[in-house]
Amino acid sequence: MKLVFLGPPGAGKGTQSQHLAQEYHIAQISTGDMLRAEVKAESEIGKLAKKIMDNGELVPDDLIVSMIQNRIQADDCKNGFILDGFPRSLGQAEALDKMFVSQGLKLDAVLSLDVDEEVLAERISGRYSCAKCGASYHKQFKHPKVIGVCDSCGSTEFVSRADDNKETVLARLETYRKQTAPLLPYYQEKNCLYAINGMKSVEDVTKDIDQVLKKIKVSN
Repeated sequence: MKLVFLGPPGAGKGTQSQHLAQEYHIAQISTGDMLRAEVKAESEIGKLAKKIMDNGELVPDDLIVSMIQNRIQADDCKNGFILDGFPRSLGQAEALDKMFVSQGLKLDAVLSLDVDEEVLAERISGRYSCAKCGASYHKQFKHPKVIGVCDSCGSTEFVSRADDNKETVLARLETYRKQTAPLLPYYQEKNCLYAINGMKSVEDVTKDIDQVLKKIKVSN
């Protein structure tokens, strides 16, 4: 099973990707994590990427795709993988397709989490976490059992991300929409795009994704 997950920040891609990785025994691949791993390992690609980032530049698409090509050769990808957060632009999608063709691979599905941006902004802007252990909470949806005391470690110190305010979140969503909008018709033409209602509960979103993937497995 080879999958791509699309969805704006805070839509729940990470949560659903973890479920898919466990359910289908496939690797969850985050390009950010992968990039940090390459740099830490001081691989040739990692050294080049570090030099580029140290100069304040963005890592080119072809270099990221090369890292993905190396990553999917690993043993944990033998049953497949899910790309979380990549591609983010039409150029990246085209570069990824070329690499897949060169490796004799084919995407099984592109899952797109559809969300209401105003509601999503409210969700994200209410997030906060324990300053000590990182446990996550929300001002509306998830308070600690004892107000002001972390459920996990008992700390009384909490923090919020500086960019987790509604205005900044809406700006991030606008950027995501502009970058990602061309990907939807691109993958629609390839008959591999599946829209998922991301406004449902986590459990219901998981069920909807599982139903889509079961249909794909039967058709294949």
